[in-house]
Amino acid sequence: MPDSPTPASRKRSKRPLLSLPSVAGLLVVTTLIAQVLGFLRTKLVSGNFPLHGSGSTDAYFAAFTIPDFFFFAVAAGALGVAFMPVLSDHLERGDKKRAWEISNSLLNLMALIMLAVGIVVFVFAEPLIMMVAPKLADNPTNLHNAVLIIRFLSFNPFLFTLGGILASVQQTMGRFFFYAIAPIFYNTCIIASIYVFRDNVGIVGLGLGAFIGGVLQFVIIIVGLAKSGYRWKPKLNFKDKDFRLVLRNLPPRSLDQGADQVNVMVETRFASNLGSGNVSSYNYAYTLHAAPILLIGTAIATAAFPRMTARLSQGRYDLFRRDFLRILRVMIWIAIPVAIVSYFLRGYLARSIFSNVAPEIAVIFGYLVVAIFFRILYALMSRWFYAQKDTKTPLFVSVFAIGLNIVLAYFLSQKTGYGVSGLAIAQSIVAATEVAILFVIMSIRDNKLLKDRAFWGGCFKIVSVSGFALVVGYIMAQFFPLGLFDTGIVTLGTKMAIIALPTFMVHVLVSWMFGLDEAGTLLRWLKRVVLKPIRGVRIG
Repeated sequence: MPDSPTPASRKRSKRPLLSLPSVAGLLVVTTLIAQVLGFLRTKLVSGNFPLHGSGSTDAYFAAFTIPDFFFFAVAAGALGVAFMPVLSDHLERGDKKRAWEISNSLLNLMALIMLAVGIVVFVFAEPLIMMVAPKLADNPTNLHNAVLIIRFLSFNPFLFTLGGILASVQQTMGRFFFYAIAPIFYNTCIIASIYVFRDNVGIVGLGLGAFIGGVLQFVIIIVGLAKSGYRWKPKLNFKDKDFRLVLRNLPPRSLDQGADQVNVMVETRFASNLGSGNVSSYNYAYTLHAAPILLIGTAIATAAFPRMTARLSQGRYDLFRRDFLRILRVMIWIAIPVAIVSYFLRGYLARSIFSNVAPEIAVIFGYLVVAIFFRILYALMSRWFYAQKDTKTPLFVSVFAIGLNIVLAYFLSQKTGYGVSGLAIAQSIVAATEVAILFVIMSIRDNKLLKDRAFWGGCFKIVSVSGFALVVGYIMAQFFPLGLFDTGIVTLGTKMAIIALPTFMVHVLVSWMFGLDEAGTLLRWLKRVVLKPIRGVRIG
């Protein structure tokens, strides 16, 4: 791999590099808000609709797997990783005209495809849901509800695809605000639909709320294009070589995401076969496990991706490697204590959010904690390949991992084995395996990754520090156990804070004592925030 800048790359870039801490901070805050709303949404769904019998939440969760599958299988590759590196090359050269031509071609092509997909999903909703959750047919009401929800959701993939392409344009230009806040409106609409529709159309109203939320989310992203210079034109230019490059990179990424959704569909089928309520229980636990992945892994990796592509557009592979390793180390430093705290708080979190089925969810979530750590790392590691316009390698690794997951999930989830918890165990094993394989491939392609002493020395210190955090978390959980009658945000929130805060504080302070840059940077920032004088205030 070249480390020295090429002559062309020595020219001053036409775009300023993004402030990674600022972008990451924005995405973390907005993702946190969206996740809080997501938890509230899930808690309200759990509290207002039954787990078993007619009107079961199984119909709601099963219905979402169908449109999600088609969205990820067909269009997800267009929403950044196959598109943004090419767009970045043109913007780096100041060639906005070509950038907008490629954007319009991609937008128009995907609009036609996803419109056709929406029609197929709407027409064939019932046979599609029977493939995923055949046990819903045991209760005609649940099957009917699932079919109606799917039909409400059938054109959401169309909206998400167009919104994703336009959001990628904004991200490449350094605009993240509207992309970041759009999911907040989506979750808010679903929450509102619970109260608006629960006493008339019941759980089916959640599908209508999701559709309205999808429309509003799309509108918010369109607003973000203001003054960007982008103008939509109804053109498709297949002769453009860079557009053809995007199309070549699109199928592997889409197949990668589609394979993940096949995995979700298979897990839903396994959970459905285990009996009523298991689809909901697994989805509740999976929602808990996804929150820190989105909050840390996806948010930081999304913020870093435009910077990574810009480094390569400048011909600075040395800076690309440096930035990647620094960000990866920060993510490891954050992910370890998050996984530790998640494990010790599994019961508290489950009861505070899903009081009706807390014990089952706590057990499943406990097995998913390992997956949390590795999925956070995967979010950035996969973008190492995507930034280099390589969408095939993550696909091949993902196909192997998903095949392994299906096999493990089948055997581990048998009623004579771990039941629905077996799905979570399989997820954690596969997440670790996938990250290990990706890193081996990365090291073969760039052996300097293995020679970076600062990175590996820092990782060794982080692992050592985690031992102190683990001990503190265990002690605090023993002193403040989850009581049989502990309920309410105040009681549960207080205990969670008493366990989590000392664990994180010890992690930060011991990291600082070990000389880790991540802790020093955080403490210096806190010092500035706490000691910074308030302007306009006079003393004396």
